[in-house]
Amino acid sequence: MASRTTAARHTLIEDVHALLIGSSFIAVGLTLLKAAGLVTGGVAGMALIVSYLTHWPVGTVFLLLNIPFYVLAQRTLGWMFTAKTLATNLLLAGLAFGMPSWLRLTHVDPVFAAVFGGTILGMGVLALARHKSSVGGIGVLALWLYEKKGISAGKVQMASDCLIVAAAFAVISWDKLLLSIVSAVALSVVIIANHKPGRYEGY
Repeated sequence: MASRTTAARHTLIEDVHALLIGSSFIAVGLTLLKAAGLVTGGVAGMALIVSYLTHWPVGTVFLLLNIPFYVLAQRTLGWMFTAKTLATNLLLAGLAFGMPSWLRLTHVDPVFAAVFGGTILGMGVLALARHKSSVGGIGVLALWLYEKKGISAGKVQMASDCLIVAAAFAVISWDKLLLSIVSAVALSVVIIANHKPGRYEGY
């Protein structure tokens, strides 16, 4: 197996494709969760909570909440990571703005939204992480701890997600809160299972 020093570097086209696919997955996942009245962890979850309270577009709230984390990303993970993360966030904001017109959902089973929505969010986050990008927020801290300390990004994400989802009780009912926890766990399981030291050698 190739070592980290000999692994093939991703091309620009591969990076662009990954950011487009990852952002699209996350936008669809957020659409499913919002249609079912659920939340998830991370900045995405915070954006959904604020959106429920203010009725602002999720994409706009997502972008605004991430502003402080761009500074953290630049100081800890470098300009390239920060630039990719900012590009991802702008793309997500645009996708979230257009999604209500492109994908109109009249009914979504909450259990399906929790499991599938959380999983597709996790796949989107994973695609971004493997191409040195993120959705910002807790993901920046999680990736930094993974790169520097070898601490599982999924475990860091899951711990923070539990706190964020718990805060959602202010805006959603108990049954939806429990399903939101399922969504956050589904997201974190994808990261825990697939984002481990030595598991993926591309960069």
